[in-house]
Amino acid sequence: MDKTIASAAEAVSAIPDGATVMIGGFGGSGAPIELIHALIDHGAKDLTVVNNNAGNGHVGLAALIEQKRVRKLICSFPRSADPRVFTEAYLAGEIELELVPQGTLAERIRAGGAGIPAFYTATSYGTELAEGKHTEEFDGKHYVRERWLKADFALIKAELADPHGNLTYRMAARNFNPVMAMAATHTIVQATRVVELGGIDPEHVITPGIFVSKVVEVPNAAQEEELNRAEAVYP
Repeated sequence: MDKTIASAAEAVSAIPDGATVMIGGFGGSGAPIELIHALIDHGAKDLTVVNNNAGNGHVGLAALIEQKRVRKLICSFPRSADPRVFTEAYLAGEIELELVPQGTLAERIRAGGAGIPAFYTATSYGTELAEGKHTEEFDGKHYVRERWLKADFALIKAELADPHGNLTYRMAARNFNPVMAMAATHTIVQATRVVELGGIDPEHVITPGIFVSKVVEVPNAAQEEELNRAEAVYP
């Protein structure tokens, strides 16, 4: 099945109001800027977004928040280089925040993709983040039970893709992208280059195409940090 799509706009066109959307990236590394901007243009609102951070400047995730499309943000690092958009929205009561330790966030997403409803971790025990959560003692140490995290859609960025959706990633841009691809019902990918079938060595495939719904080629993708240095604003 050929999963390639002609444009980012077409790729995100089925995302409805109220959807839960995972967005890959660690800061700007591996962030699918073009798909996020297409989602802004699409107009979906009341979104629950899962991301490592809360966006920077006025592009990408920050722009999605600034356009008041995000109802709730689940992230581990809301205070990044330039988080003014999220900070202002949060202080104004316009957005809900669920703060999750970074390793716990990654494991909750991985568990969602692996079909594991819950797991125990020592992280956050005895802190405000553990309030209201079930705890248990194992071998003399206390652990907090955390639930899996799944999404309706994932927007991720890959380096290479083939028409069946098999993916590779560029260095640190791999980050949250592979686990998010597994944890979403529909995974939408922007790839730097789409190659022909057989163009990716099977030994190099990180995300198998079974986890991918749509692929759009974006050969000259924007980089969040470069956009912010240029003081770009979207839209």
